[in-house]
Amino acid sequence: MEFNLADLFEGVAARVPDRTALACGDDRRTYAELDARATRLARHLAAAGVRPGDRVAQYLYNGPHYVEALLAALKIRAVPVNVNYRYVSGELRSLLADADPAALVHDAVFDARVAGAASAAPSLRCTVRVPDGYEEALAAAPDGPPLPARSGDDLYIIYTGGTTGMPKGVMWRQEDLFFAGHGGGDPGGEPAASPGQAVDRAAATEGVVMLPAAPLMHGAAQLAAFITFWAGGTLVLVPSFDAAEVLRAVERERVLTMNIVGDAMAAPLAEEIERGAYDLSSLLVVSSTGAILSGSVRERLERALPGRTVMDNYGSTETGLVAWGVAGSVPETGLRYRFEDDRITVLGAGLRPVAPGSGEVGTVARAGRVPLGYFNDPDKTAAVFVEVDGVRHTLTGDMATVEADGTVVLHGRGSVCVNTGGEKVYPEEVEAVLKGAPGVGDAVVVGVPDPRYGERVAAVVAAPDGAPPPAPEHLDAHVRARLAGYKAPRLYRIVPRVQRSPSGKADYRWARAAAAEGRGPAPFQPRKDAPP
Repeated sequence: MEFNLADLFEGVAARVPDRTALACGDDRRTYAELDARATRLARHLAAAGVRPGDRVAQYLYNGPHYVEALLAALKIRAVPVNVNYRYVSGELRSLLADADPAALVHDAVFDARVAGAASAAPSLRCTVRVPDGYEEALAAAPDGPPLPARSGDDLYIIYTGGTTGMPKGVMWRQEDLFFAGHGGGDPGGEPAASPGQAVDRAAATEGVVMLPAAPLMHGAAQLAAFITFWAGGTLVLVPSFDAAEVLRAVERERVLTMNIVGDAMAAPLAEEIERGAYDLSSLLVVSSTGAILSGSVRERLERALPGRTVMDNYGSTETGLVAWGVAGSVPETGLRYRFEDDRITVLGAGLRPVAPGSGEVGTVARAGRVPLGYFNDPDKTAAVFVEVDGVRHTLTGDMATVEADGTVVLHGRGSVCVNTGGEKVYPEEVEAVLKGAPGVGDAVVVGVPDPRYGERVAAVVAAPDGAPPPAPEHLDAHVRARLAGYKAPRLYRIVPRVQRSPSGKADYRWARAAAAEGRGPAPFQPRKDAPP
């Protein structure tokens, strides 16, 4: 056995075969059942010509089939590829052309999209249609020799959409992903010293029930799923995010830990708890990662869940889990993290560590166990994965300063930073303040061209469902009372709903188009004598 994800899962399944591994509505799988079904699918894929190193794409909603397809690919040393289930044919074609999978497992509801996009993947030779074709594939899968010996060097690809461009396939060695993304089998604790120790820990641990509210096609949910398995726990899924359905699942399955993605999930969950009657007594921890959790929304969730721990984690597909926020850390006053691991640093000019207390802005970087790069993209790989003093680092693109006591203060993504007259404005900070304004349900802040300042700050804002749109003058007053004048949006576009990815990340490309196209009422322009 190696630090290979299929090896480790099979080891856990052998030790706790009758323990419930997965629950999704009425569908349940023990570890033995999940392992056996994944093995049958693996044999079907191998018989169809899928070889080690080939990609196997999952174009699926959440459910047991997703997890089985993921494990099946790993069992035959193929590489799983996550596909955004909101993609239409054109977007699907683009991703399939990049990933060029040998096999595609897809929900039947996507038949038409698959038919229109499959020709973009010249290597595609096997499609499995869920549910009917899937069950037929398992029933007809041949018996055969033992599955191939595996390695910690086997690849795992997670496509990440980010906020500004087309998805990129992040390539991890599985051993590196186990330690960087799965916490070495014990997030926040001592990493496993051997594969056998990881399996022993899983067998000895009981009672962990985890629900990732994000879709499994999002990297954070996949990491949460494996972390659950390395605790010998039960993974609870809902087909797609719906606040009421998530809370019913927490109540029904006695969920201990729930993973969410920022405000886009926290706000509707808080609202549903406030108006519903749910038994959430089992829930102890709500953990957010992958998107900003603003202070106002966090406070609302904490009021709805008194006595629970709401954690704001920091990490990305390119780094894995990196850190937890310090007490009182909110974007309105600066997101603060303490990185106990010395492999996490902030690199400034010349890729040298910034001096604590200097005020120098640098980019957060991770050394050591980092991805190999982006699939089929050597240019982006060279820009993001760099060598510093002979050690490979991931440059996250998150801009930060280091305080005198070593606390790291995050300012936001450099790629979406607005440069207005030489002043840097980080959208996340302004978004967090806007979300605390009366009458605001969601907000995204972007830069739009300005003939004088190069860029001006613009906000795309939506009211809560059913509420009247907020007045731009009131929003401007709210922001200026809390932030420097140059950070205040110069125009507002009021829209029915802010567009986000299924994982809850802001779609800044859409927001720029929304602002530029003049959606909503005429923009509010502050008085001419207002400070820039």
